[in-house]
Amino acid sequence: MASEESEVPQINQSQEEEGSNQGKKLSKKEAAKLERQRKRQEAAASAATAALSAVSVDEGPDPLAGNYGDVLLNDLQSKVVSGRQWTKVELLAPEMRDQVVLIRGRVQTIRPVGKKIAFVVVRERGFTVQCVLTVKPELVSAHMVKFATSLSKESIVDVEGVVTVPEKPITGATQQQVEVQISKLYCVNKAVPTLPINIEDAARSEVEIEQALEKGEQLVRVNQDTRLNYRILDMRTPANQGIFRIQSQVENIFRQFLLSEGFVGIHTPKLIGGSSEGGSAVFRLDYKGQPACLAQSPQLHKQMAICGDFGRVFEIGPVFRAEDSFTHRHLCEFTGLDVEMEIKEHYSEVMDIVDRLFVTIFDSLNDKCKKELEAIGRQYPFEPLKYFRGDKKTLRLTFEEGVQMLKEAGIEVDPFGDLNTESERKLGQLVAKKYGTEFYILHKYPLAVRPFYTMPCYDNPAYSNSFDVFIRGEEIISGAQRVHVPEFLAKRAEECGIDVKTISTYIDSFRYGAPPHGGFGVGLERVVMLFCALNNIRKTSLFPRDPQRIAP
Repeated sequence: MASEESEVPQINQSQEEEGSNQGKKLSKKEAAKLERQRKRQEAAASAATAALSAVSVDEGPDPLAGNYGDVLLNDLQSKVVSGRQWTKVELLAPEMRDQVVLIRGRVQTIRPVGKKIAFVVVRERGFTVQCVLTVKPELVSAHMVKFATSLSKESIVDVEGVVTVPEKPITGATQQQVEVQISKLYCVNKAVPTLPINIEDAARSEVEIEQALEKGEQLVRVNQDTRLNYRILDMRTPANQGIFRIQSQVENIFRQFLLSEGFVGIHTPKLIGGSSEGGSAVFRLDYKGQPACLAQSPQLHKQMAICGDFGRVFEIGPVFRAEDSFTHRHLCEFTGLDVEMEIKEHYSEVMDIVDRLFVTIFDSLNDKCKKELEAIGRQYPFEPLKYFRGDKKTLRLTFEEGVQMLKEAGIEVDPFGDLNTESERKLGQLVAKKYGTEFYILHKYPLAVRPFYTMPCYDNPAYSNSFDVFIRGEEIISGAQRVHVPEFLAKRAEECGIDVKTISTYIDSFRYGAPPHGGFGVGLERVVMLFCALNNIRKTSLFPRDPQRIAP
């Protein structure tokens, strides 16, 4: 039985310099460089194609021509329902030995062996299988082998064949215990011969690149801007497939947990009059002749929903921030996971929800996403998150206790100010060393650094009934008890320099009977970034929007 690992080296591209264009037009120098690179790639691709096409075959009519070829557009226009059943690549297993299967996927690699054999690795949604094409009378012709070797990588194909079990595992595929002996091969859609970036290059880890350099070899490093410019290709890497499947899982667990706790899912408007929180960092626009902006958060409308007698609500939706934050953790648009709930006695009830919700999320990811986490770890190695589980509650420290820990470590922090990024990271290190956890809650922040609707502490109005939550030394959640008394709310708004007239409908909603309540908001992308210890939030945003990028 023919069997061979299909780890085919792809044609190397010249490394592109770290671009700052981020969705803008390229400079003349950059454009010229990319054009030279394109010509080199085309020349190399032509040479490779010529080599693959060197298989000598009879150019006469092929009696087996019906077993392979390009699918015509007419046949792809929902022409007929044939009843054929496609098998998912991830389901291919030794138990299916000798069964005829039909699979659809992308051509990941092609390896011709002599004139009568070709190995084609087919990938479907991150899972791969090695398919073998061998010339056989009345089944596979040399013309068919030549057709297979002419296919461009990333083209979409239908493969029909028999499942076999190789003598040795196929280490170049995820489905290592099986092969598919091809009997029919059809190209559903062709990819261009020369891709802007190769998937193999985009999937390469920094560890591999550094190890190669130590040996005097130079491998292609695909820079972040290049990845984002060609995001359609970049998202096909195993790591990115894992990242966004984990992101989907976080969203699902968030929703399911809150529904089980009696929360109601809502959808609030993203177009609002005035400023959502009174800040200047909003995207302003004209709304039919009226000044308006894109909401910084659904905060105000969440509170109004509580006044509408829902008791407990949550929302998953876009959040817009217009800050010029050129950091590894800020975006101008991200997916917000927001919660608001009635409080019976104490804002610790909100922190209790945070505790159980996120421990449930972490447990579920570790239990149900092992393959995805392994795929991410191969390209971006990381240590599993340390957090308290079971009966042990998530660590809670007051802001003053955090400041004291920093002070004892030689770091001075304003006890009535906020923590900067460096202080947050240092505190995270101190907490991990002292308590053995990378997930903790810091509460009772100074009132001066919180929004106007935050409830002050009863015993010290300089502090507030608020909290932040941290993963690996970085903040992911901001929450608090809200002010629900309209007169006090208006007073707080004025003290913060907000024109009360611009939020009059919000304040008025508390005049009809409002329960004590609180809530929190978290960025979905940041949760995934920090759980997987990734170094940039753009890795966890499918099509990131930052101060310099609005495409693709």
